[in-house]
Amino acid sequence: MTQPRLGFIGIGLMGNPMTRRLLEVGFDVTVWNRTSAKADPLREAGARVAGTIAELMETVDVVMLCLANTTVVEDVVFGEGGIAQHGRAGQRLVDLSSSDPAATRDFADWLESECGMRWVDAPVSGGVAGAEAGSLAIMCGGDAEDIDAIRPLLAPLSARVTHMGPVGSGQVTKLCNQMVVGCQAAVIAEMVALAEASGVDASRLTEALAGGFADSTPFRILAPRMAASDFNEPPWHLRTLLKDLDMAVAQSQRSGSATPMSGLAAQLMRAHASRGHAEHDPATLVETYRSRQE
Repeated sequence: MTQPRLGFIGIGLMGNPMTRRLLEVGFDVTVWNRTSAKADPLREAGARVAGTIAELMETVDVVMLCLANTTVVEDVVFGEGGIAQHGRAGQRLVDLSSSDPAATRDFADWLESECGMRWVDAPVSGGVAGAEAGSLAIMCGGDAEDIDAIRPLLAPLSARVTHMGPVGSGQVTKLCNQMVVGCQAAVIAEMVALAEASGVDASRLTEALAGGFADSTPFRILAPRMAASDFNEPPWHLRTLLKDLDMAVAQSQRSGSATPMSGLAAQLMRAHASRGHAEHDPATLVETYRSRQE
């Protein structure tokens, strides 16, 4: 069978390596980015760079999004010159962004009514390293037929693709993931600062706790960075984690489910972000506790 032609919108920390992996396995990929200079290096990797969304939509069967937040997704899809104005029945949209679940459900209905395109929400977990290695966990929401159709497209990007239910279910699952990550980030910062204040070499915590109940991927990434004050070239930004925790709290209000720990973690991160750390590594949270000790 002929491979579907792919469009990719959102060439950022995650979008760039994901696009490169799709190109490496032979997919025909056309890219577009609001900041066009970010898309230019992919031309050398074999991608076509579209000048407009309209140009991209003319030649693709599936368009993938990897955008900063729900507002940007709405603008790219439904704004002037966006996907909805140029899409057609038979095309699919795969949103790899972390977006609001309720908005995602509304967007899916809106897009299908506007142009007949089908929507799959497929947020990812695994960070830049997972995107580069093709080992992301991808959690999908949508009709079974649509999920089955896009599985071959997600295979080069992922270690696992899980269909979680109808549209929006992937985004709810991603929020569950971020609740665990966000709360862990907050308590790991407390833990490292406590060890340091108590005269313990915090750089040895990962070795000491490896394989125990406290061990986890966030612990193995964040604790050494916090202990070493290694905050350069962040794998992700504090504002991104805060955005996801805020969406989790909003979803809890819709569903009547309590999220006190996630709400507290969000408030701690909001206070830290307000002190100029929104664009910094979440590992900088440890500085909040260090400054209190001085």
